[in-house]
Amino acid sequence: MKTILFDLDGTLLPMDQELFIKAYFKRLAARLAPHGYDPEKLVSAIWEGTADMIRNDGSILNEAAFWNSFCRKFGDHVLADKPIFDDFYHNEFQQVSESCGFVPEAAEVIALCKQLGLRIILATNPIFPAVATFSRIRWAGLNKDDFELITTYENSSSCKPNPAYYQEIIRKQQLDPAKCLMVGNDVGEDMVAGKLGMKVFLLTDCLINKKNEAINQYPHGSFAELKAYIKEFAQ
Repeated sequence: MKTILFDLDGTLLPMDQELFIKAYFKRLAARLAPHGYDPEKLVSAIWEGTADMIRNDGSILNEAAFWNSFCRKFGDHVLADKPIFDDFYHNEFQQVSESCGFVPEAAEVIALCKQLGLRIILATNPIFPAVATFSRIRWAGLNKDDFELITTYENSSSCKPNPAYYQEIIRKQQLDPAKCLMVGNDVGEDMVAGKLGMKVFLLTDCLINKKNEAINQYPHGSFAELKAYIKEFAQ
């Protein structure tokens, strides 16, 4: 069977990344300040932990890479506060949805993939815990059961743009890269899947192109063009 991999943020879930991050940090800092976390130091630690996940060499899970980094910043006692973080994602984090958009085409394209008999994987950068990722899936009007695999920091040991991230998915799901299509909005993080032999499609609605690459080298367009490309891919 052929497989289609979807990015989430900026692809199935429209967003301005800067607005999302600003809203996310604002809510997180407000929740943790009463527990002794200085907002500025907290945000710095989150960024450092994210960088350590992106640098992860595959020897540990991203979850461990993040918390190892966080403990170096605050001390091992912060592990006792993990339930507070979990509660934040179940509650205050839900309000961050206000910083995101919504397009009905996201559910339509997933329905199309099912109709065409494609395997569907959510290949979102695994820097968030599952609870936060499942929330963003709901914000997009989708269900976690729509996907046979959802990458989160609990089940992944590498991150985009490292090709090892895609290799890990290929290995876990026993995929043939030549029968895979990666759909995403980030030139640097998503189109790298092409180096492993996957087909790629660049969704341009919330385009991220930090290095200003020429995007004509990739199949690209809005959801209308994506649907047409998926139909062609499925043949």
